[in-house]
Amino acid sequence: MSASDYLESKILDHIFSEATFTAPTWYIGLSTADPGEDGSGVAEPADANYARQALGGTTRTSSTVVNDSDITFPTAGAGWGTITHFALFDSASGGNMLASAALTESKTINAGDSAKFSASALQVTLT
Repeated sequence: MSASDYLESKILDHIFSEATFTAPTWYIGLSTADPGEDGSGVAEPADANYARQALGGTTRTSSTVVNDSDITFPTAGAGWGTITHFALFDSASGGNMLASAALTESKTINAGDSAKFSASALQVTLT
C-alpha cells in the first residue's frame, strides 16, 4: 500500500508540529486504474449503485492494520469494469485520497455482481 502525497504531507506536518492531524473516517473505494501518488488516476465505477464503503473497525499487530469485518459494496446495477486497485479516502465522496494499492487479483464486476473484502483481507503495513 502506498500513502498518497496528501497523507504524507499531513503526517509530516503532524509529527514535526507544523499542524495537527485528526484521523478521519476511512472509506474504501474501487478503481479500474492505478490512482497514483496524487490520486489523479482514480477511476471509480460510474454506476449509480456504486458507493464507497466505510472501513469500520481495525486491528493492529506490530506494523500491520487489518479490517475487522467484511466490507461489502452494493450490487452493481451496470458493469463496473475490471477493478484493479482500491483506495482509502477521508470522505464518502470527493475528499482526499489517503492511500492506494493494487488488488492481488483483478476482478471484473458485471451487472448483478458485488465486490467484497473479507475480514482481514485489507492490510495496511508500514515498513
